[in-house]
Amino acid sequence: MSRKARLPVMIPQKVEAKVVENEITIKGPKGTLTQPFLKDVTVAVDGDKISVALSEGSDAKNFVGLYWSLIANMVEGVSNGFEKKLEMRGVGYKALVQGNLLDLTVGKSHPTKMKIPEGIEVKVEKNTLIHLKGIDKQKVGQFAADIRSQRPPEPYKGKGIRYDGEYVRQKAGKAGKK
Repeated sequence: MSRKARLPVMIPQKVEAKVVENEITIKGPKGTLTQPFLKDVTVAVDGDKISVALSEGSDAKNFVGLYWSLIANMVEGVSNGFEKKLEMRGVGYKALVQGNLLDLTVGKSHPTKMKIPEGIEVKVEKNTLIHLKGIDKQKVGQFAADIRSQRPPEPYKGKGIRYDGEYVRQKAGKAGKK
């Protein structure tokens, strides 16, 4: 069993948690999230704590830590939310939000239009900085990874889409070989 899962998940004020059969629902000021869990895992809400444990006679130890971290991320998401920032580097690279589409111009022969998932807010600053916000950590992270995969940073000139603060190690080209 996970060491973290031995500790309870603390519920902040203005956040409610409810367990019905094999599903936990967490409601907070930013929204509501629901997560089903296995029968082998016991989730209990007592006051301002959520505890995750293994059911009697079960051998699914590896799922206790997983559900503990999923529940902790849900509590964090409905109370504070999650944010990812991406920056675009390259001549002519730009991004635009058009309704529920993110339009990327990243050096391809055609503009790339990506549908923005429900529950994610996208803002673009200076045409090259993309801010993603949402309450579901998995959705925000996956959409950021999908955007980055359209043009990952390349190691020779550093052009591409990268996470804010990501370091891309530069390689020497053929001219650097002497």
